[in-house]
Amino acid sequence: MKTIQAQIGTDHYSTQLRTESGNNIIADEPATSGGTDAGFSPEELLASSLGACTCITVRMYADRKGWPLEKIEVKVTFDRKNDINETLLHRDITFHGELTEEQTNRLLLIANKCPIHETLTHPIHINTKLT
Repeated sequence: MKTIQAQIGTDHYSTQLRTESGNNIIADEPATSGGTDAGFSPEELLASSLGACTCITVRMYADRKGWPLEKIEVKVTFDRKNDINETLLHRDITFHGELTEEQTNRLLLIANKCPIHETLTHPIHINTKLT
């Protein structure tokens, strides 16, 4: 199980995020929401997870197959529809390299199997307890 530690003091709304392995990033809100824009917003972090996982999963697969995939570009747009309680993630993927149509289609299929895509498209349960 992966664990992330989040901590905020009195700053609006800069939050320190730390992994078990010691990696650190800052999450924040944009200035228009009262933050200092010192890091990714929570929505940007979620969209980033999908983009990063897509890139990594496709790269791993192409490397194992020895396919000439030079670069992967993924653009993820996060759109929260509060009025209908729905979130839309739009993902645009571009593969660069001398790939056949069959290889490109297979890589798109693999992109849809990345672990974060799988997580976001299946039920999610959040258990919260006060410690």
